[in-house]
Amino acid sequence: MNRRSLLAAPLLLPALAATRAHAQGQNPSRLRMALLPDENASTIIQNAQPLRAHLTQALGREVQVVVTTDYSSMIEAMRFGRIEIAYFGPFSYVLAKSRAEGIEPFAVGVERGSPTYRSIIIANAEGPVKKLEDVRGHPVAFGDQASTSSHLAPRATILARTGLVGERDYRVVHVGTHDAVARTVESGRAPAGGLSEPIFQTLLTRGIIKRERVVDIAFSDPIPNYPMTMQSNLAPELKQAIRDAFLNLRDPALLRNFRVEGFAPTTDAAYDVLRETARILNLDLGRMS
Repeated sequence: MNRRSLLAAPLLLPALAATRAHAQGQNPSRLRMALLPDENASTIIQNAQPLRAHLTQALGREVQVVVTTDYSSMIEAMRFGRIEIAYFGPFSYVLAKSRAEGIEPFAVGVERGSPTYRSIIIANAEGPVKKLEDVRGHPVAFGDQASTSSHLAPRATILARTGLVGERDYRVVHVGTHDAVARTVESGRAPAGGLSEPIFQTLLTRGIIKRERVVDIAFSDPIPNYPMTMQSNLAPELKQAIRDAFLNLRDPALLRNFRVEGFAPTTDAAYDVLRETARILNLDLGRMS
């Protein structure tokens, strides 16, 4: 997730005092973009620098990157107009939309020619989980509660379809981020865990996780990829400029940090499948957000 162009200085969302009134109407001179805390915050901030330069030039105004403390704080910031652009996870977008109608997705990441990706369940290579059914009676590590590929998809489209129900057949343990899930499983603190397959592959490539210490157990169905969203009340010409800045992004160095090959147009309807997935798990969207 390359969010580099947005970062003039690392900003922690709770420290943002700005409100919608500070946005100078619908055509603000400064745009704030939030990036999901699905990896270590310092890593996200470091990788965010090149994108900041691209967006600042393309949009002709200051662009500032914001890294939130968790998914909920990002949802609330978008809801109350403290940020103008946000790169949500699929399910966190659904949660945000359930609280604030004035949010619109306009672009989605494309990987291997598809606007979808998968969740993966991994297990400690020396642990008791050798196949999916073995998680019964053990803790399973997940990321943020609002994470698509590190909570919703592993539970609903992998474990639940095998007949395994959280807190009945296995203990649900939330550890925060995708990389924290991988480290938890690698160390054996939990014998299995669910996270994004692209993030897992990145952790392996970087050498953060050792391939010989973890094994692949199962994969989810395709999930609609992360949407880029913006406030609907921005000026039409600014909204078009923001769309163009992402849809025309071709620089492989920038796209590599998003773990995508490019961006394609998207709409809210593309995420209805996640609303149905939440229904399967009996999740109350209003209560979760």
